[in-house]
Amino acid sequence: MRSRAESRSVSLQEQRAAAAVSVSTISIMGKKSRVKTQRSGSGGASAVTSPKEMIHLISELLQKCSSAAPSAGKEWEEYVQIRGLVEKIRKKQKGLSVVFGGSREEHFSALMSWAQENGASCEGFSVSDFGSEGYGLKASRDIKAEELFLWVPRKMLMTVESAQESVLGALYSQDRILQAMGNVTLAFHLLCERFDPSSSWLPYIRSLPQEYDTPLYYQQEEVQQLLGTQAIHDVLSQYKNTARQYAYFFKLLQTQPAASKLPLKDSFTFDDYRWAVSSVMTRQNQIPTEDGSRVTLALIPLWDMCNHTNGLITTGYNLEDDRCECVALQDYKENEQIYIFYGTRSNSEFVIHNGFFFQENAHDRVKIKLGVSKSERLYAMKAEVLARAGIPASCIFALHCNEPPISAQLLAFLRVFCMTEEELKEYLLGEAAVSKIFTLGNSEFPVSWENEIKLWTFLETRAALLLKSYKTSSEEDSTLLEKPDLSLHSRMAIQLRLAEKQILERASASGRAKRLHFEKKLQEDAPLPCYEESDIALLQNSESKLPIMLRELEEGQEVPEEEQNLLLNGQKEVFRMKIEADREEEQKEGGGDTDLDSMEKGQLEAAELTVDRTEDKRE
Repeated sequence: MRSRAESRSVSLQEQRAAAAVSVSTISIMGKKSRVKTQRSGSGGASAVTSPKEMIHLISELLQKCSSAAPSAGKEWEEYVQIRGLVEKIRKKQKGLSVVFGGSREEHFSALMSWAQENGASCEGFSVSDFGSEGYGLKASRDIKAEELFLWVPRKMLMTVESAQESVLGALYSQDRILQAMGNVTLAFHLLCERFDPSSSWLPYIRSLPQEYDTPLYYQQEEVQQLLGTQAIHDVLSQYKNTARQYAYFFKLLQTQPAASKLPLKDSFTFDDYRWAVSSVMTRQNQIPTEDGSRVTLALIPLWDMCNHTNGLITTGYNLEDDRCECVALQDYKENEQIYIFYGTRSNSEFVIHNGFFFQENAHDRVKIKLGVSKSERLYAMKAEVLARAGIPASCIFALHCNEPPISAQLLAFLRVFCMTEEELKEYLLGEAAVSKIFTLGNSEFPVSWENEIKLWTFLETRAALLLKSYKTSSEEDSTLLEKPDLSLHSRMAIQLRLAEKQILERASASGRAKRLHFEKKLQEDAPLPCYEESDIALLQNSESKLPIMLRELEEGQEVPEEEQNLLLNGQKEVFRMKIEADREEEQKEGGGDTDLDSMEKGQLEAAELTVDRTEDKRE
């Protein structure tokens, strides 16, 4: 199995990879590096599977994956059915996948030679095995922080543009899925080049992992460990999307004239597609096009060997020299591993898209969906105050692993959410109203002590309720992680499950501590902190006229209108609270939060398929 080095994603902005994918069972062929396809002997069912039978299975899979989303609580049942069809197809395709001989490690020297021949930097580091972290880059000399140590020219990159100029170009020009989804285009580009024994990218392709540790490779019982977590929805959607795409392209390769010359036409297996999509999903990155007018997706050989750690992004693209460049994140001594920072991703994103759990993740968080119900009497006033602060009335926020657990944006939302009618008027009417908007996200300027008590009570109770949706406790998960025979995938799933709970536990504890603090302030009749106009000038942004604390935040994704009634405080609320001095919970209705489908937004919406013509959002 591979650790995080084996299944990294250096896609710093394209994380919602709509073409969820994983790896095929590819063995890497030794120094002759001649690509070959193999057929199984008596054990391979492919020899007795008729084309008609395979098309029937593929059509059934496509229809199942293209049907309407299952009702609440039926997602797991649908996943099991789709997985059953996929396993039937994989069994009948046994022995048909492309294979190379030898081990992955054997091809690193060829990768380095190829990189050097094409103008990449190859001095100062080497590829090395770092045990549980997998392969990575090791410093062969001392490297100073911010020193430029790695650069990779454009001609080495596999991009959407190089795909258009390749044998894939004819099909790309005819198919709207490829045109809409750069990550799927890269996956097919990778497959076509892997089939071509004369491809200039073979040294890179042979150096890629043979397998990945994304949930697409989990056994069913390992996926089951994620039930109840926030990640499960994206995991199931990822598998469904991959299966749907595979079925669509299998049929397309058989019927589209533009695909007739593709080398993979006659042996396009699910395992091949899973491998290609996984390779892209764990490695894709955005770079500027050659003229710098827009961005495109690319695979960046050699650089994608770097493992992740906390820090800052230290990679950029030099348009003048037309190359990707990376400076050292910190000082590295000879023989130390060289790390880069993948971005502010949660562990859920790392597990789903990269195939590893990062224990020291300083940016871990869980989503929380909140909204002001349109049925509430004060909805219009609250929505107006929120709009002035640049916050949607229904929004997906995050609870963070560190203190404070909430962002300035979430603080502002909760303050407005808990305001009385009189408090709302203060932020809507009068000369000071505009200035007061800029204090909403600043913890130093409470609306009132009562408002602070309400919002922290809300957070305390909300986090506690979300914890009740898990089937195991933190203590039980910790005990499970002590088992020596736990599979790598099960371990990652339980680690993620535990991390989510710990964030919620800390958020609930923080809410309680804040509530007690402000109750004491109220009892002491302490004066509210006052602000001056000079303070407001420091809080606002001169261009947008919005609170600077509320800008440039990762969270704040607006909830679709049709989902807003399922949030808070309404007829179909997730739960309703009567937030008074005694902090009693009035009632709980409906189910828990449901994350937006991160695999069914954006790009896939631009490429809906029917059962015959296929249908199907990043990350």
